Amino acid sequence: MYIRPQECVNLVLNEKKLQEVDSLWKEFETPEKVLGGEKTALLVFLFYSASTALVEGKLSKNLKKILKKIVAKDAHEQLAVADAKLGGVIKEKLNLSCIHSPMVTELMRGIRSQIEGLITGLPSREMAAMCLGLAHSLSRYKLKFSPDKVDTMIIQAISLLDDLDKELNNYIMRCREWYGWHFPELGKIITDNLAYCKCVRKVGDRSNFASSDVSDILPEEIEEDVKAAAEISMGTEVSEEDINNIIHLCDQVIEISEYRTQLYDYLKNRMMAIAPNLTVMVGELVGARLIAHAGSLLNLAKHPASTVQLLGAEKALFRALKTKRDTPKFGLIYHASLVGQSNTKNKGKISRMLAAKTALTIRYDALGENTSAEMGAENRLKVETRLRLLEERGIRRISGTGKALAKTDKYQNKSEIKVFDPSGDSTLPVVSKKRKIQEVDEQDTEVAVKAKKFKAEMKGWLLYLCCWHVTVCIMQWGLHLQPATVLKFNYGHSCSFLL
Repeated sequence: MYIRPQECVNLVLNEKKLQEVDSLWKEFETPEKVLGGEKTALLVFLFYSASTALVEGKLSKNLKKILKKIVAKDAHEQLAVADAKLGGVIKEKLNLSCIHSPMVTELMRGIRSQIEGLITGLPSREMAAMCLGLAHSLSRYKLKFSPDKVDTMIIQAISLLDDLDKELNNYIMRCREWYGWHFPELGKIITDNLAYCKCVRKVGDRSNFASSDVSDILPEEIEEDVKAAAEISMGTEVSEEDINNIIHLCDQVIEISEYRTQLYDYLKNRMMAIAPNLTVMVGELVGARLIAHAGSLLNLAKHPASTVQLLGAEKALFRALKTKRDTPKFGLIYHASLVGQSNTKNKGKISRMLAAKTALTIRYDALGENTSAEMGAENRLKVETRLRLLEERGIRRISGTGKALAKTDKYQNKSEIKVFDPSGDSTLPVVSKKRKIQEVDEQDTEVAVKAKKFKAEMKGWLLYLCCWHVTVCIMQWGLHLQPATVLKFNYGHSCSFLL
């Protein structure tokens, strides 16, 4: 919608009211406040043909003619536009000064709220139908020409593939558990889930294995083991109705498995068509999960290499930052084949280098015009070479100009003259003099400590006996003296006597 206000629009003439953005809505409460007297406003609507150009911020032919004929004559100061990008195009091509501010937004909103009163002879029902048709047209245009529309197929396909894997696991687990009551030995003999379901669907009851031919499903050795186990099985007997329900479940598992294979082929073809370099680097499944996690290929191209490396590990990253622990080294990129080939010590280095090369290939796929996968193959070769160098533990080195062998010192033969040692002829144990001196010193120290301790103990006992003798003599003399005193010695002995 383009509105050229003439003298009839009072707000344009009153610049003070335009500056008050918060109270500007009061001037649009009624159509009479917008229009003055008998004057009218010129309203021009550009639908369908020019609306798509306005959405993209482009200047259409119709709008260009209107601005040249009408606005250029009366626009002495500035032209108010609701889209800053469109204003820049108008200023560049028509040399008209444009303004875009919150005041212009409020002005457009106020006129839009009173549009039915400003346009005479247009019923509200037709106005609503016109707005709805315009909304549908713009939505259809955005959906048709959206740059992310090709990514939508990949996102939906990888999401459906993950859902199918979950459902298949649940169905197969239920099938094995259900049929295991009847023939439990079959689950240990046949490990492949699809072959297990095909055998159950073809044979049914375990008693039919002896007369059935399952050579098109199983190898001969496994077939013989199954038939031998069916004769001595310890499973319980089930009815024919139970067998039919189990067979129906096996049909569902086989159909879903076939559809999953078809969906995987479709996803692989779409990835090679849309992001061939990304597919070569990390594979179609990891590449599709990266695109789905980012929202689109274009959004993924905006991420730096460090973000690509940690996509899918956001919860672990923020938990590590909160607890001040080591941050994770990889996210969804961990499932790439190159990271899986490396050992535990080098997974962090390989994931960092792989993320850097992957970020380059993503931008090349999203923004480049060439659809070849040569760049992805070259970058993958570099990552594989780096992985080989890390696995060989530095036998080769990477220089600034290329790869070269590590330099080694020149071999020089040095002859040494060995002298016969006669000490090896003696059968007696050889003990060094220093060790003998240390042992003698330790023994002397222990003897001195023991003697000192013995003297102290004897001295204590002598004092104890003397005190006891004095106490007995005093008792015999009939001297009753108080109080009683306890003498405590440093060596743990004590005596009690009357003083």
